[in-house]
Amino acid sequence: MTDFDFFPNLQALVTEAPTDSIISRTFLRSERVNAILFSFAAGQELSEHTAAMPAILHFLSGEAQLTLGDQSMMVQAGAWAHMPANLPHSILAHTPVTMLLLLLKA
Repeated sequence: MTDFDFFPNLQALVTEAPTDSIISRTFLRSERVNAILFSFAAGQELSEHTAAMPAILHFLSGEAQLTLGDQSMMVQAGAWAHMPANLPHSILAHTPVTMLLLLLKA
């Protein structure tokens, strides 16, 4: 038994989203964090919502419009954001996007 988790290729864990779709896959649940991969087809959007816990967004591929609170920015592969709990946010994929979401538990 190991005391760590290792994933050699996160993008291989989620397939490319079909047209007009968003796919999500939770690949880790632990006492401290839930790790979820998202695959967005171009043009797909997660409309404004909040999360009950702090979160980290890490964009692995593609380009998207990310809105955090009242600030909107273009993001691409390599972009990273930390959000406090209950911050309104949304994502609009301009190209196919793969994103890692880490939900941080207290």
